[in-house]
Amino acid sequence: MSSDATGANARPASLDAGPLGYLALGLTLLAYGVLQTGILHGAGVADAAGLAHLVGGVALFIAGLWQFRAGDTFSGTAFTGLGAFWAVWAAGAGSTAGGKNAAGLFLLLWTLLALTLAAASWQAGLFSRGVYGLLTLSLLLAALGTFGSSGTLVKVAGWLAAVAGLASWYWATAALTNSGWGRAALPVK
Repeated sequence: MSSDATGANARPASLDAGPLGYLALGLTLLAYGVLQTGILHGAGVADAAGLAHLVGGVALFIAGLWQFRAGDTFSGTAFTGLGAFWAVWAAGAGSTAGGKNAAGLFLLLWTLLALTLAAASWQAGLFSRGVYGLLTLSLLLAALGTFGSSGTLVKVAGWLAAVAGLASWYWATAALTNSGWGRAALPVK
């Protein structure tokens, strides 16, 4: 998560697209996760493709570029990488062209990005660890469930993605609220 630097490393708050990135990531993960669980009858995970493409793909990618411009390499990498993931996922949502092995491999490869982000964010606080750690577990279980045709593992992956989405959404909400109110109205650590 982007941090508030002080002194020589300080950057104006107006250059921080962290809340936008975490809001886009949170909403996309929440929609994907809830639809993956199957609790909404008549709606499947492919129904999240539009949201994943525009919010998770485009908005997240732009937030990442903005973070790079502001000098935040971690958030820039996280947002552009995950923006690319959601854009590619949305383009193939509902497609059976590659089969379960191709879909499982796709999820497994993106698990590596999530694992990298989880390791890199470990010192950044509870919310960073929660978002990227849960995302890593979600992608790993989704990959294993896809390879093994296990609906149960895929549903558990959906619940983990939904919880990661809620954590990301909360962080963005807290960052925006605290910034707007000029004090810590919502706890973030």
